[in-house]
Amino acid sequence: MTTSENRTAPQMIIRKAADRGHADHGWLKSAHSFSFAGYNDPDHVHYESLRVINDDRVAPGGGFPTHPHRDFDIFSYVLEGSLKHEDTLGNGSTVTKGGIQYMSTGSGVSHSEFNPSQSDPVHFLQVWLIPNEKGVTPRYETLAASDLDRRGKLALILSPDGRNGSIRVQQDALVFVALLNGAEQISYTAENGRKVWIQVAEGSLSINDVQVSAGDGIAINGGEINLTNGHNANVLLFDLALLED
Repeated sequence: MTTSENRTAPQMIIRKAADRGHADHGWLKSAHSFSFAGYNDPDHVHYESLRVINDDRVAPGGGFPTHPHRDFDIFSYVLEGSLKHEDTLGNGSTVTKGGIQYMSTGSGVSHSEFNPSQSDPVHFLQVWLIPNEKGVTPRYETLAASDLDRRGKLALILSPDGRNGSIRVQQDALVFVALLNGAEQISYTAENGRKVWIQVAEGSLSINDVQVSAGDGIAINGGEINLTNGHNANVLLFDLALLED
């Protein structure tokens, strides 16, 4: 990733929330960490296999009508409200706060996502990963919030092999979620030759003693990562292999 963002610490670059692309469609308000749809930022197209992080808020009764995808691994992390999914494979489910819905689109699938509530909005992060193999058989899975022990620790939600109850993703990527508050601390070190992206979904915290807040994305290249001083912090951590050309 090339960027003119302010370097706040060695090997760490912050993509500030206010610098993201923004779209307002009435029923949908979205912030784009990377280029997406009508937002084109050549300095922020992807970070290794991490292609899309959209911070989406959908009004009551609103949603994305049926549309196709192929050759992306897509998941949504629900922060508030509920999100309903239906697809041409016959899958249908509703995921609530703290839950994950995942779709490996592979050879092609069409789906819809919408807010089933007529009174409450839904807030979620929509994330796309570039898979390491094209044309695979599409899959759909979910993880409920009750399955994730996120308090003061990293809970694994996606992995290449589905370890520890995580969802198997079509990429050499580990994706974690964590809740951090008060004196809780988390330390993480990626293996040599891998990169980390942390997305602050909610709240605020310090990463290697640098204060970050909701909507910020942090690119980290090597070294130990320390998460501290959380204030209702809800974060995703992506441990990514270098993307092959």
